[in-house]
Amino acid sequence: MSLEFTHPTYLFGLLLIALLVGAYRYSFVDFSRRQRRISLAVRTVILIFLVLALARLTLILPTQQTMVILLADHSRSIDTNAAEYRDQFIEQFQQAVPPERFGGIVAFGDENSTDIAADFQPALARIPPGFVPHLVIISDGNETHGDVLRVAGDAAHRRTLVSAIPLPSSTEPEVQLADLKLPQHVRQGEPFYIEAVVQSNVETSATITLFRGPFMLLEEIRQLQIGENIFRFQQTATANESTGRQLEFTVTVNAPQDTIRDNNRLTGIVFADGRPRVLIIDSEPRTIRDLTSALREQDIIPEVRTPAGLPQTLEDLNNFEAVLLSDIPATAISTSQMNLLRTYVSELGGGLVMLGSEQSFGLGGYYKTPIEEILPVWCNFKKEQEKPSLAMCLVIDRSGSMGGQKLELAKDAAKAAVELLSPQDFAAIIAFDNEPYVIVPMQSTASTASILSAISTIEAAGGTNIYPALVEAYEQLRRIPARLKHVILLTDGYSAPGDFEGIARQLAREQITVSTVGVGDADNVLLKMIADIGRGRHYASDDPQAIPQIFAKETIAAGQSAIQEMPFFPVQITATTVLRQIDMDIAPPLLGYVMTSPKPTAQFILAAESTDPLLIWWRFGLGQTIAFTSDAKSRWAAEWVGWEHFGRFWAQVIRHAMRQPSGQGFALDIESQPESIRITLDAMDEAGRFVNDAAPTATLYDESGVLAQERGVLAPRYSDIPLYQTAPGRYEAEIAVASRRVRQLVIAHPGSDVLGSSFLPSRYSDELRIRPTNEALLRQMAELTGGAYAVSAEEIANWQSGRSVLKAFPLWPWLLAFAALLYVFDVLLRRVEVYN
Repeated sequence: MSLEFTHPTYLFGLLLIALLVGAYRYSFVDFSRRQRRISLAVRTVILIFLVLALARLTLILPTQQTMVILLADHSRSIDTNAAEYRDQFIEQFQQAVPPERFGGIVAFGDENSTDIAADFQPALARIPPGFVPHLVIISDGNETHGDVLRVAGDAAHRRTLVSAIPLPSSTEPEVQLADLKLPQHVRQGEPFYIEAVVQSNVETSATITLFRGPFMLLEEIRQLQIGENIFRFQQTATANESTGRQLEFTVTVNAPQDTIRDNNRLTGIVFADGRPRVLIIDSEPRTIRDLTSALREQDIIPEVRTPAGLPQTLEDLNNFEAVLLSDIPATAISTSQMNLLRTYVSELGGGLVMLGSEQSFGLGGYYKTPIEEILPVWCNFKKEQEKPSLAMCLVIDRSGSMGGQKLELAKDAAKAAVELLSPQDFAAIIAFDNEPYVIVPMQSTASTASILSAISTIEAAGGTNIYPALVEAYEQLRRIPARLKHVILLTDGYSAPGDFEGIARQLAREQITVSTVGVGDADNVLLKMIADIGRGRHYASDDPQAIPQIFAKETIAAGQSAIQEMPFFPVQITATTVLRQIDMDIAPPLLGYVMTSPKPTAQFILAAESTDPLLIWWRFGLGQTIAFTSDAKSRWAAEWVGWEHFGRFWAQVIRHAMRQPSGQGFALDIESQPESIRITLDAMDEAGRFVNDAAPTATLYDESGVLAQERGVLAPRYSDIPLYQTAPGRYEAEIAVASRRVRQLVIAHPGSDVLGSSFLPSRYSDELRIRPTNEALLRQMAELTGGAYAVSAEEIANWQSGRSVLKAFPLWPWLLAFAALLYVFDVLLRRVEVYN
């Protein structure tokens, strides 16, 4: 037992006793000396009680009284019988535990996961001080996330009891496809086996169906025994142009006695060796036929798609050894697709080639994009001094609807556009809502620091009125002595009325071009009309992320200086085996190219006569990227198309960019388990000797090529996971995989080549797996904390562990009550003569 003061500073109030004593000594009251002394004593006690009450005098006593919180499992692994048992126990529990010791019920688990540990802290937060915390968990113990034993151990150190009530195992009939085992790589025409593992808790028949892609290969009725059933199906690897080298197999199982259907389907991928494939993306596929024909003659399989066919997932992208972008602007590629290509090159060793056109490099809006990052050239080329000067006015909607990400992206885009201008150019920035605001008046871009700073001050507010802003843009541009004048208008809404046709024609008469950008729910009909009259371009985009690419594309296009269209002969700067058996000295002329700037560490292979890059490449991560700033079509390569080495040139260049085969002598095996994957890598050199001390690492990616995540958060434990040597030439690792989005595994030397990669079979939630109640975990949790296991609600209510905590009993209410009673007595002593 002990006493504590919550506000001890109030104890200085006891000094007031001296005033009471002084008042007693110099009092002129006629009462007897005895009565005056008793009154002094009473007042002193009242003062002491009041001071102690203000100081919050508290009595601290040990107590073994518990506060009980019930954690109830509501995950999908709980069947109907277990749910009825749980609900019945909860009802009994509420009746058995006194209300003053019952802290409530916390439900945990859902359709996809069970994380008991995650609810420990929220449950403990409900328990007020002065009670022994007692958590009662009613569950099947099959956690899919977290580590409840670790959390329970921490709770035991904090004198927390944890009792466990096991729910009965599922008795409902259940058949599940537990695993699908396939080889990672096979040779063309090689037979191989697909192994399907089916688990069942009943004896029943089931229909097993095997698909390759959308096509059914076989359907068989098999008898299932209780436990694990393994079925093998022989297949042959036959990759072709239409199916690709990536063979997707799906197995389904259907049984009449089955409760959950969501665990009856798994998909896996097998790679078949064969002729290399290259994906060509072109806005007009018919114009690239000369190149595709030449590649086929060189034993390369090309597949041509429009920008809409650019892969969205790693599964699709991994069908190809390289990707070639021809005449496709950045605005036709989403940010996620750009990041996917970056992962494909840097982490998976894929190749990327970009050809020149009016939609490529800087002209295509690739400035400051993930694509520019991996290319061997910069897209923000510097204009030559003799090129015509450009005066550009950016008109940006700052209405309330532009608030947040859209306006921030617009400001970043405006800054990037200003940075692309040369010192002889001019720029003005106008923001508008109900009226226009000149953020930056027309001025030279020789110094851009003040312009960039002013752009940052734009904030969202007000409505949308485009017409006055266009009038202000006209006033800013008409007096500037620039040869080229351009307006970029950005808005996301519908404008107040105005003479838009009139102002657009007035701008056109002054040789001022106008391009418009509509984001989201904008009035694209009006914007297109303004752009058509203003001899500019109109862009309609639902993705605000595209704004920077649009502004960069427009800025470079407006300068009319990114393209050099005149015949020239390529000049070889660096000798390379890639161009073996090709004499570049006799190569025919090209008729034009896009101007770019080489990056410092890139290999400069061919140049235009002006020493600008023509063919240049570099290594980015594990892959190669190549820039060819002219094209492979009839516009600039009309002479090359008929050249005898046209096909060989492109075949050898593209082969240089292609992803190389997985490391020779490395065999990768993956065993998929319910909550983890086990990786085994066997390594031998060309002489058949074991490779030791290789230090390989593993990285996991989701289907979008992003580092695998858990619950929307990047999971660093999925990146650069070391494989440990367990035997000569053998490396192993077991990785806990909580996310069902994990799709691809890549094994690599740190900073070196890819040794192997594999797609993991599709996964379903572990909640859908057949698992008995994990009694061992629940019992261990209870024993670890001194709680009860598998007892009744009444026993839980009366459970005593002998543990105690200190409980505070505030004494100030009693002190105030006694002080009030004494005050009445004191008044009596001051009003009535009691003692003579």
